[in-house]
Amino acid sequence: MKGLSMASGPLALPARVIEEARIFFEDRVACGLEGTAMIKTGADTQLVVPSQRPRRDPWGGVNVEVPREGQMELVRALGVGELYVARIHSHPGDGFHSAADDDNPVITFTGAISIVVPLFGLGLRRGLDACAVYRHLDGRWVELAAGAARDRWVVVEQAS
Repeated sequence: MKGLSMASGPLALPARVIEEARIFFEDRVACGLEGTAMIKTGADTQLVVPSQRPRRDPWGGVNVEVPREGQMELVRALGVGELYVARIHSHPGDGFHSAADDDNPVITFTGAISIVVPLFGLGLRRGLDACAVYRHLDGRWVELAAGAARDRWVVVEQAS
């Protein structure tokens, strides 16, 4: 699978996709739960939210699973020429890539983007700069610090 390259420019996320993600995560946070979604590109860039099973254990730990049904929804959501280029998910505290995130095989091609939204997703209210953003490179996830280094790979397009 061909990775994203600088020749094609950074991944441009429309502001409406980030807004859709914010609304989804705020619904999750109302229940004290994490959420996950995928971002696909093709003729249009879209947020795809699969069926999922968020959980909270008795010790306060949280996680979210995308069951087979949700996995099939993700497959069916892809059209000809479309590709999932980013995963976006929430964490209860800080935005960071956990060991489970590193091992998640949902999107692992070179150039793929992983966005971790802090505070159960409420961090997205402050935009992408409040999130942890990672790029898959040489078989591992590398954090992209907010600013010029991140803007080489992923930017939010403001509505005109």
